[in-house]
Amino acid sequence: MTVFKNIQSTIGQRPMLALLVDPDKVGDASARDTLINRISNSKVDLVLVGGSLIFSSVDDTVVALKRGCGKPVVLFPGLSSHFTPSADAILFLSLLSGRNPEFLIGNHVHAAIPIMKSGIEVIPTAYILVDGGRTTSVEYMSNTHPIPANKPDIALATAAAAQLLGFRMIYLEAGSGALNHVPKETILQVKQHVSLPVIVGGGIRTEESLCEVLDGGADVVVVGTAFEEDAGLIDRFAEIVSTRSRNEER
Repeated sequence: MTVFKNIQSTIGQRPMLALLVDPDKVGDASARDTLINRISNSKVDLVLVGGSLIFSSVDDTVVALKRGCGKPVVLFPGLSSHFTPSADAILFLSLLSGRNPEFLIGNHVHAAIPIMKSGIEVIPTAYILVDGGRTTSVEYMSNTHPIPANKPDIALATAAAAQLLGFRMIYLEAGSGALNHVPKETILQVKQHVSLPVIVGGGIRTEESLCEVLDGGADVVVVGTAFEEDAGLIDRFAEIVSTRSRNEER
């Protein structure tokens, strides 16, 4: 089963939890082994690897994760240079909330042929930044403005355009280290009117914020910074997500 089909199958029953791993944060072999051991013994569904600015080897991190954690490893690239064919799949991200051509199509042109030749599973994903209360790395590095948090109609219109353009998933992102997560109302609006799976990440640090995002209807919740600050959250968050039933939500 492909990664995307696995996501489709699972979110029909319950939401999923994805752990975002920044290669620069686990460059030390000991730290990486500790994280891999914790992931392998958790109910985390997916592992995303990426970041806005990476100096460590993406390939080394992906290979180590695939060898040790037993979870699908998916690339979450900030730049075309972050590609490695070692992953199980790649989120082929287009930053639709911004108007910087490099992140709409420029990086994609540079990476397209190597990606096609590698045979890696490609999941075209609309990347939509929503203001999280502070300037984040992705906002600064992409030189784009996020959608205001109090404008769910703009987020919805952008997500609807993504569906019409043929994207396969929506990624609502407040940004790593955001003060606030994507508002519940924004997630609800997108889920009510767009039929694509919705990933939500950024600013999710507490069980309360996790539950609010899930109540909004997020299909996949991505957490990174919170786990870096408190590794024990992996188990607590995974337990909450894994026991959520779509039947209960209905």
